[in-house]
Amino acid sequence: MHYQVHEAKNQLSKLINAALRGEEVIITKWGHPVVRLVPMPQKSQLFGLLEGKISAPDDLFKPMSDEEDLKLWESD
Repeated sequence: MHYQVHEAKNQLSKLINAALRGEEVIITKWGHPVVRLVPMPQKSQLFGLLEGKISAPDDLFKPMSDEEDLKLWESD
């Protein structure tokens, strides 16, 4: 589907839905193609798979004191 910029502006929701369905949407200016509307890659199902099933301690990102840091470096 080819649309002039003015048409595309007035029908943006329709064009976005068409692109999400896999249709090729080209926006033209002065009769020349300038933009192709394509959907963004969707977040993988792998991310969020463990959401709510694991947790981290509240102080995970708390800065360590110099003594704690030194103790970790000295331990074998």
